[in-house]
Amino acid sequence: MTAAPTILVADDHPLFREALKGAVGRLLPAARLVEADSADALFAAAEANPDADLLLLDLNMPGAHGFSALVHLRGSQPQLPVVVVSAREEPGVVRRALDYGAAGFIPKSADPATIGEAISTVLAGDTWAPPQAEAGEGLRPDEAEIAARLRELTPQQFRVLSMLSSGLLNKQIAHALGVSEATVKAHMTAILRKLGASNRTQAVLMAGKLAVDPGTDASARG
Repeated sequence: MTAAPTILVADDHPLFREALKGAVGRLLPAARLVEADSADALFAAAEANPDADLLLLDLNMPGAHGFSALVHLRGSQPQLPVVVVSAREEPGVVRRALDYGAAGFIPKSADPATIGEAISTVLAGDTWAPPQAEAGEGLRPDEAEIAARLRELTPQQFRVLSMLSSGLLNKQIAHALGVSEATVKAHMTAILRKLGASNRTQAVLMAGKLAVDPGTDASARG
C-alpha cells in the first residue's frame, strides 16, 4: 500500500458517502477518495484506478442487484479488496457477502471506531467481519456456480444483464447504452453462452440468485 492510499467509496446515499469519507479521512488523512453513486460510475472508477487500495461498497445501487456488483468486480478487478458496507446486517447476508469475495463487511450501524478498525484490518491484508458472520449460512453450490459464471461477463455484458433484470427490452437497453439493437442481441447471445442459460428468462432467474433475498426482486435497500 502506498503512503497515500486511494479509496473508492460507492454508495448512492450522499449522506452516507459523506459519513464514510469522514471515517476514512480521520483514519487516513492523506487518502485520495473517489466517489461513485451507481454501478456504472463504480465500474468506471475501478477501471480508471486499477491500483486503488480499497473499495467501500454499498450492496444496492442503481445498476446493481444484490451481490451482483460485488461478484462482477471480484471477477474484473480481483486485485481490489472490497469491503461491503450495508444496512442489511443479518448473519446470512454477512456470510454470503464474504463468500462472494468481500474482504470485509461493515454494518451501517457501526460506530466510527469500528469502521476504522475494519478499514485498517483490510488494508493490512486481513479480513474483517462482525461477530454475526459466524452464524450465517454460506453459499449454496448453485449460487457459487452462478457467481463463477457471472464473473466471466465483460462490463458491457454485465450492464446488459442488469438492465434485462430490471425489465428493459432490447430497444430500451440499446437506447440507454447508445448502441444498436443488433449489438444488444450479440451481447445477449454471449451472456446466455457464458451463463449456460437457454433463454433471457432463465438468465434473469440465474442473476436473481445473487439477490440479497433470493426469490424476491431484491428491492430492499443495501
